[in-house]
Amino acid sequence: MPSGSEPDDGAVICVDFGSTFTKASLVDLAAGRIVAAAEHRTTIDTDVLDGYDACLAALAEQDDRATGADVLACSSAGGGLRIAVVGAEELVTAEAGRRVALSSGGKVVQVVAAASTRLLLTGGSTLDADVVLLTGGTDGGNTEVIVEAARDLVASGWERPVVVAGNVDARDEIEQILSGVPHVFADNCVPRIGVLAPDSARRAVREVFLSHVIGGKHLSSRADFTAMVRGATPDVVLTGVELLAEVVGEVVVVDVGGATTDVHSVVELDPETAELARDVVAPTPVTRTVEGDLGMRWSAISTAEAAGLDELAEAAAARRKDPGFLPVSEQDLDDDEAIARAAVGLALRRHAGRSKVVVSPEGRVVERSGVDLREVGLVVGSGGVLRHGRDGVADRVLGPGVQRDGDWQLPERARVVVDTEYVLAAAGLLAAEDPDAAKRLVRSLVDTLTK
Repeated sequence: MPSGSEPDDGAVICVDFGSTFTKASLVDLAAGRIVAAAEHRTTIDTDVLDGYDACLAALAEQDDRATGADVLACSSAGGGLRIAVVGAEELVTAEAGRRVALSSGGKVVQVVAAASTRLLLTGGSTLDADVVLLTGGTDGGNTEVIVEAARDLVASGWERPVVVAGNVDARDEIEQILSGVPHVFADNCVPRIGVLAPDSARRAVREVFLSHVIGGKHLSSRADFTAMVRGATPDVVLTGVELLAEVVGEVVVVDVGGATTDVHSVVELDPETAELARDVVAPTPVTRTVEGDLGMRWSAISTAEAAGLDELAEAAAARRKDPGFLPVSEQDLDDDEAIARAAVGLALRRHAGRSKVVVSPEGRVVERSGVDLREVGLVVGSGGVLRHGRDGVADRVLGPGVQRDGDWQLPERARVVVDTEYVLAAAGLLAAEDPDAAKRLVRSLVDTLTK
């Protein structure tokens, strides 16, 4: 089976190895549309490619071109990419590192201020992560804190990869300290006070994910798995969202998964509002947040608890016990929609935050948290509960009338569409290989709005 090679002018298979289900699509590159699709439970208990093989067979039955087609894949199987962020101090560089980690497709499992690193690690605690993102200091500033954090990591016995995205003046010293640990240097994610520059670190985290994490999880005994994977699923989807924004403008994508609920947004920042706002780290146009306690199966119990929905406790427990659970009755579907509505509402509020104007000694000031989504014109839903739900499920779960509440900065008049064919993941996978085909593919999603 060819994998890892450049796509040709015919068709390519795009695969998402999800935490619960593996989804595969055959994309006609010239037409920019998905011509065949299949999905199977992610076979994490055996070999992750067992489920893919079943998907491939189903694709071949629908279109002969699937046999021998090139394969591009992304993965969040086996827990996805778990990142621990170590920053000079929590309010600025650790927060900046957290944002970089999220935009890189990782789930942030720990954020540690460098001043606390030694106490944490020498106290017997460990960083339960696949990668450490080490940040700290503006370029030309103090190097002592980030250097000491690097020493503490090594002294603790940390052997997994480290991405260094802090003060560039500390590179030579950190290079020596990390000589026995896999590491990659990126540009400083906070080169100057109040400036967030995530792109270089995002690329470095992606490189580490591909070179160290995918193989290190031992999800498959076959080499073709590592050859076909291009990145972490959330990172790839975010690339697809950025392509979609080029076509439609401001957009929000909410992916309701079995374990997490991810929110991706691309918005145009208002310079006037940005000047008035009190943000610890400057906002960026492209933002992603991951809510690890909100989901349809693995996180169903914590979703119901966070939303205060005691009446869903039994249904949530059943879904947590059997992550492959599929609704069969109307009551099952009602419960799934209620859990999804809770997950979406909480995830959107955490992403968007609130906004209010106050008068301070400095004058009129906007106090806010999160991303202002009020003027966003399009909300895209993703996840099995939306793709396979009853007619009207998107409006009942995602509609502005459902999620609006008080001073939360949520979409007010957005159109709602469901990515039923996994277009965004496929477009994100194609973005680097065939950008024209990727753009044609996202336009196919936009076309559904006019039908």
